[in-house]
Parts: sequence; C-alpha cells; structure tokens
Amino acid sequence: ALRARFGYAAFREGQREIIGSVLAGQDTLAILPTGGGKSLCYQLPAVLGAGLVIVVSPLISLMRDQVGALRALGIPAGCIHSDQDTEEKRAVFAALGAGGPFVLYLSPERAQKEGFARWLGGQRPLLFAIDEAHCVSQWGHDFRPDYQRLERLRTLRPEVPVLALTATATPQVVEDIVAALRLRQPARHIHGFYRPNLY
Repeated sequence: ALRARFGYAAFREGQREIIGSVLAGQDTLAILPTGGGKSLCYQLPAVLGAGLVIVVSPLISLMRDQVGALRALGIPAGCIHSDQDTEEKRAVFAALGAGGPFVLYLSPERAQKEGFARWLGGQRPLLFAIDEAHCVSQWGHDFRPDYQRLERLRTLRPEVPVLALTATATPQVVEDIVAALRLRQPARHIHGFYRPNLY
C-alpha cells in the first residue's frame, strides 16, 4: 500500500512503528521532525482500514495542501472550514458518504460545534488524528483555546483511538498533551526532535 498508493519505496524513521500502534487501535503520541512524514501516519491507516479518519489541523492552507496532495494520489479527502460556502461543504459530505477510505480535515473550532457532535454520532471513524498537538498545552508556543477542548472527541466517541502528532515538545508539553486529550496509556514514539541550535 505504501508503494502502490503513496509511491514510497520505504518508510521514514519512526513511521512504521507509529502506524503499527495506530492499526492496533492504541492511543499514540508521535513526535517527528518537520518533514519527517507525520501525515502518512494517519493517511495510510485510512487507506488500509478503508474508512474515515478525522484530522484536526490548525491552518486552512495546510488542510487545502493536504487534501490536494491526497486527491492527486486518488485518495478521497476533504476539509471543512470557514472560508467555504454551503455548496462546497455539501460536496465534501457527499464524497464522504460514498464510503471507503476518506481523510477529513477540520479546525479545532469546528469540532466544538453542536452540529459536529450530531454528525459524528452517525459516523464510524477509524481514528482521530490531532496535528500540531503541542497546541493543546498552555506551555506550547502556539496555544489555542479550542485545542484544549479536544478532549470532547474522547467524550463523544470514547472507543475511537487518538493519534497526537507534533514536531517538537518538551517533556512538560508531552505530559500536557497526554492529559488534555485524555490519551489512555499511549504508545510514545519520539524521533529526531533534537535541534542543535535550540535548548
């Protein structure tokens, strides 16, 4: 699947182990450096599980880039954000309703809406992926209040595993992520976060 659907001959450091934890249904905390291939860690499980993966992402531009890249590979994907009109949102949900693998990107604010809770009740997601997960921490450098409220996903669908992803986090931020997202004995995969010019 890695080669046939994504065009990669091999995994990058850490990817195989992270994806293994996700496919085992385990809550997972993954720290991979920028450019280390974090997105594959939830995109490949969507393909292998032929189901819905919901990704919380902080930036509309990042969502659009990811959706465009997946669609170019023939992998169904979409995003819901404040810049879209009603017809665009309907098209995303229509594509999602066709079944099979689908990667849906949402903002943390969107996940707090009551309409989201009602919609989620009728879905069978394989995974919740929280990108830029350091944002859940008050100690993180990009703190956003609605990230701290993402424990709501665990309340709404406690059976769905959670994958938390970030490029760098101090030990304090790691513990904040585990607590804020209510991760249950998460597998921890920490690869290559050290930067020689930072301390």
